[in-house]
Amino acid sequence: MSEVSGQLLYGKVVVPGGVIEEGVVAIQDGTIVYAGEALNLPERWQELSSKKTEGYIVPGFIDVHVHGGNGEDFMYSGKEQLDKITSFHCSQGTTAMLATTMTAPKASIDKVLQEVHDYKQQDMPYTIIEGVHMEGPFISPKWPGAQNPEHIVNPNVEWLEAWENQYPGLIKQVTLAPEREGALNAIAWMDGHGINAALGHTDASYEEVEAAVEAGLRQGVHTFNAMTPLHHRKPGTAGAVLSDDRIHAEIIADGIHVHPAAISILAKLKTNDNLILITDAMSAAGMPDGDYTIGDLPVQVKDGIAMLKGESNSLAGSTLTMIKGFRYLVETVGLSVEHASRVASYNPAKRLRIEDRTGSLEAGKQADVLMLDDSLNIQGVWVRGRQVY
Repeated sequence: MSEVSGQLLYGKVVVPGGVIEEGVVAIQDGTIVYAGEALNLPERWQELSSKKTEGYIVPGFIDVHVHGGNGEDFMYSGKEQLDKITSFHCSQGTTAMLATTMTAPKASIDKVLQEVHDYKQQDMPYTIIEGVHMEGPFISPKWPGAQNPEHIVNPNVEWLEAWENQYPGLIKQVTLAPEREGALNAIAWMDGHGINAALGHTDASYEEVEAAVEAGLRQGVHTFNAMTPLHHRKPGTAGAVLSDDRIHAEIIADGIHVHPAAISILAKLKTNDNLILITDAMSAAGMPDGDYTIGDLPVQVKDGIAMLKGESNSLAGSTLTMIKGFRYLVETVGLSVEHASRVASYNPAKRLRIEDRTGSLEAGKQADVLMLDDSLNIQGVWVRGRQVY
């Protein structure tokens, strides 16, 4: 790693609204001081050291749903493990993330919250952990996916209050099944405390989802996976996510979890900055095929596909990275680079309420920046102006 006091990055600069073909991003003291046409670069910045690419300069990716990587799981992590996870994902273009838990006993979730809280008090050298995404334990036993059904409980506002009091602002998102007893009260409480209430691992009907949206729910977790499907007479959870503009839709763009045609349909419907690329990556991301765990469940990874051991059709997270998902959106689904950039950077920043400081290349924002070649391979990663890769 090297500290960057000032640097110019030349290439096709992806800014809100389009791509500047001959552009430049100027970074100084950890901040973007200019992002625009190279010809219009103010003279005072022209003496900075420079790097050039024939490819793209894009904002760093933000992954709001990731369980681990590099052989490590957020459920079993101290500083060393958190460094390994964030180092790997940073090398793949992720400059900010939410540490995502699993459905587990409360004591296990308590430990994750404590570890992430402590980690955030230090200088985070790689990907910045913005907070925690709690996936469960408030989900449906009918749609556990790779979550352990033994630990599923009804939504509990007392637990949420205790966690928020002990770690103010740490929990950024909670995935729950909105049809469960107590869910609407929990959603309303989260909405009042700046926590994203998201539906997932749910047996909810269309009508139950709409009631949850009225209570404050605004996000759908890994759309199409672990939810009631779309049927023309029973729209289900998927139908509600597709049709309600108030719901922001996560998508795992790996060609395994969702067919590219379904992603294309979703992208055509979610046009108001409410489509979000996620990895749902587990510990095997960045590792060879073999045996792993997700939470406390055994997983076998073969040809990069993670499946619960002994189950023929239960995907167990993914081995996806954000740069691979970004390329898939562009090369297979057919999104423009600018559109895919919004899906991978600006939209998740907006959901985390941090779009004022990251998620797009604009003067005054922190310098979370990626340099990509024309084939969308990573050539450089800057986090808060520090070149990490």
